[in-house]
Amino acid sequence: MLGVKTKTGHSPDYLLLAVIFILTIFGLVMLSSASSELGKIRFNDSYYYLKHQVISGLLIGLIGFFVAYKFYYPNYKKLALPLLIISLGLLTLVFTKLGVTAGGATRWIRLGPTAFQPAELLKITFILYLAAWLSNAKIQRGKSLAQGFLPFLIVSGVMAVLLILQPATSMVVLLITAGLVVYFLSGAKLKYLGFLGLIGVVALSIIIYLTPYRFERVATFLKSGRDTRGAGYHLNEALIAIGSGGLTGVGFGDSRTKTNYLPAPIDDSIFAVAAEELGFIGAGSLIVVFGFFVFRLFWISRKIRDQFGRLLLIGFASIIAIQSLVNIAAISGILPLTGLPLPFVSYGGTALAIFLTMSGIAANVSKYTS
Repeated sequence: MLGVKTKTGHSPDYLLLAVIFILTIFGLVMLSSASSELGKIRFNDSYYYLKHQVISGLLIGLIGFFVAYKFYYPNYKKLALPLLIISLGLLTLVFTKLGVTAGGATRWIRLGPTAFQPAELLKITFILYLAAWLSNAKIQRGKSLAQGFLPFLIVSGVMAVLLILQPATSMVVLLITAGLVVYFLSGAKLKYLGFLGLIGVVALSIIIYLTPYRFERVATFLKSGRDTRGAGYHLNEALIAIGSGGLTGVGFGDSRTKTNYLPAPIDDSIFAVAAEELGFIGAGSLIVVFGFFVFRLFWISRKIRDQFGRLLLIGFASIIAIQSLVNIAAISGILPLTGLPLPFVSYGGTALAIFLTMSGIAANVSKYTS
């Protein structure tokens, strides 16, 4: 896939497009199974959640994908800061009358018949901003604390405060960690990364200690196997679902835990449903697909001579890698439950639309490999 770097470029990376297609279709199919009984019970419509995902996620996401795919990616550099400011502005709207509260968190704003989660936008706009800023030839990251580290610290701090107030602590961890990967691979000094990492660990520890539900999640994880009827119920049922699948699964649509036992079967627990119905082979294959997606983004980034495009792909790969890894590890009992959904698969129209738009940007960048 060689080509001259022009505004038209060459063909996109077809393997990248293929894996995006596979994850999108798999997500819709898996959601149709995980949500069928829940939709029937709550809305007397087995396809309620699937239809909502298609309308508010897939259709909008496809528009976002094709617009992003056609948009020459270097032009994002001058739009990066305005887009980040708009995203942060939208975050503040959740604290107004437009805000929608669910499950004890106010993370959405009402847009007519549907709700929109502005924090999801940061998965694109925060990475765009970091890539644009770190690729600026005038920025001497390793030489100037004021030019290099402080802007990153300030932007991250403002974003973190707005997200923690919602609260959306897991999103903070996701974005800051992905940002650190981008910052490090751009050539930053290790001492700055270590300093920020220390601040992050201390701040996160304080937040967990001061908020009962977060503390309970960590305590439940550390007590592994205890209180399976109380705080440990969610994890216990997820592990039962995963274990019930065996090698080949109980059969698509035949999960016995998704309706009466497993909490959040269409959200952060959907991997457990997939493991139960499709078995180790199916769940393992899904992990392989995610792994290949991340690998492909990093592989393409190595062939991009432009620092901005390279950092964009690294940032997007980091978001997908961290979120999918944390979701699967948490629902498998390796990490505390976080509430982070599984990219492309869990229910959530905003999340799907954002990941498809992100994929469109990545596909456009892939047209300019050397």
